Amino acid sequence: QARLVESGGGTVQAGGSLRLSCAASRSIFSINPMGWYRQAPGKKREEVAAFTTGGSTYYADSVKGRFTITRDNAKNTVYLQMNSLKPEDTAVYYCNVAGLRPTVYEYNYWGEGTQVTVSS
Repeated sequence: QARLVESGGGTVQAGGSLRLSCAASRSIFSINPMGWYRQAPGKKREEVAAFTTGGSTYYADSVKGRFTITRDNAKNTVYLQMNSLKPEDTAVYYCNVAGLRPTVYEYNYWGEGTQVTVSS
């Protein structure tokens, strides 16, 4: 059974930090490299951090140097450490298989996401 459960969001002041967690079903986690996506109101969903098939990591330019993606294979969990948060980071954050093309987002399974709000 596919499952993606995000947690750890909240409201923080600019410059603050949050650590997001994503508990994934083994059927997803064990097969695919995982990534984090976000969607702000009125904007397209975008991938912000991900593991690659080569075992490296990818970060969007907007978060590079501030966000770090990690995982715990034993727990089927992927994390996103978010530091130096900015108001423009405000969005609903989702985890999913890494490298999804935007054209397939609407057809993919998504969890509920977790809201991150950064105040100025």
